[in-house]
Amino acid sequence: MFLTVASKSLLNRKGSVAMTLMAISVAIFVLLGIEHVRQQARDSFASTVSGVDLIVGAKTGSLNLLLYSVFRIGSPTDNIRWETYEQVVADPAVAWAIPISLGDSHEGYRVVGTTSAYFDHFSYGKKRRLEFTSGAPFEGTFDAVLGSEVAKTLGYKIDSEIVLAHGLATTSFSLHDNKPFTVVGILAPTGTPVDQTIHVPLQGIDAMHSDWPQGPANLAIKSGAEPGATPAKPESITAFMLGLKSKMSIFGVQRQINDLKEEPLMAILPGVALAELWQMVGLFEDVLRLISALVLLAAVLGLGAVLLSSVRERNQEIHLLRILGAPPYYLFLLIEMEAVLIALAGMLIGGASLYVALILVEDALFANFGLYLEADLLTLEGLSILGAVLLSAIVAAGVPSVQIYTAASRYFER
Repeated sequence: MFLTVASKSLLNRKGSVAMTLMAISVAIFVLLGIEHVRQQARDSFASTVSGVDLIVGAKTGSLNLLLYSVFRIGSPTDNIRWETYEQVVADPAVAWAIPISLGDSHEGYRVVGTTSAYFDHFSYGKKRRLEFTSGAPFEGTFDAVLGSEVAKTLGYKIDSEIVLAHGLATTSFSLHDNKPFTVVGILAPTGTPVDQTIHVPLQGIDAMHSDWPQGPANLAIKSGAEPGATPAKPESITAFMLGLKSKMSIFGVQRQINDLKEEPLMAILPGVALAELWQMVGLFEDVLRLISALVLLAAVLGLGAVLLSSVRERNQEIHLLRILGAPPYYLFLLIEMEAVLIALAGMLIGGASLYVALILVEDALFANFGLYLEADLLTLEGLSILGAVLLSAIVAAGVPSVQIYTAASRYFER
């Protein structure tokens, strides 16, 4: 009975109620959308690399090392001698290692020189391993394995030939056209920087530079090979990832690497470096939350204004309900119920609209930004936001509820 009266009362003012409902829906869409994207982006960054205990590079900032080794952003300060790498991975506590060599590109996409250990041990998300949609890992010196986005955007397939460029610019005139690479594998989409990366063997990187006209003429000789031949070992690498046999040894190995006398190195924990990264962008997140809160505030104030203006037009309704024996608190609760119904309807419309929008843009965000958004809004944060919206609507309806309660009480005096 009580719910029916509130519903019919709203239908009698469907014009103004519809506008208020739209404002609440937009506020819910923005509020839930920003929080959902923020949380999913954080989870997406955190899942870029999984199962790696330490990342090792030349002495630099921990964020810089994380960004260029994992996210392919920025440039390294120095390289690591191959002998030093072998010394570190010879530690009995080390289970596996993935060397990484950066510095070249192709059509704006980063090239990563590595070994077969990359495909054996690198994982993302919840320790998901890399998979191939076609082809297989590289075996030859001039084989290349493409990330899914590289292959899709540039239209490459198995057996396609690609020419790498020196440097990281989108357009480069320093091409290694003397040593083209052949595509032998294409990785499945991961939603990580792997999708935007070209993977080649470390030997291919050194062989490509060994007789490059603009490169050092004696590089091959330093590597123990004749000019133009494939070097047996690389001279240096940019960074490497370590997996340890026991988690208990992480800090001990980290300390040994940081104190290494032969060469200044830095070992970081990926999770700790990511936490530092999110501290830096925390201010931006707070600004987004503030904007969302202001949108919600405007919507609930509009709700209160609509209910307040309706009180002045409901003298006849108040009179009728009082004659039927409705006490003043009944009318008070009636206004509050109307606010709750509008808020609930706004949550339903706004949440459903966001759900549909996430489904529609899911593939585009994944392909263009490597950001995977799950259309799951029933999280703890989402439910907390909906609860806050409902409470705000009840508070906003307080003034018109008190006013109609006062007006109803006066009918005893008449």
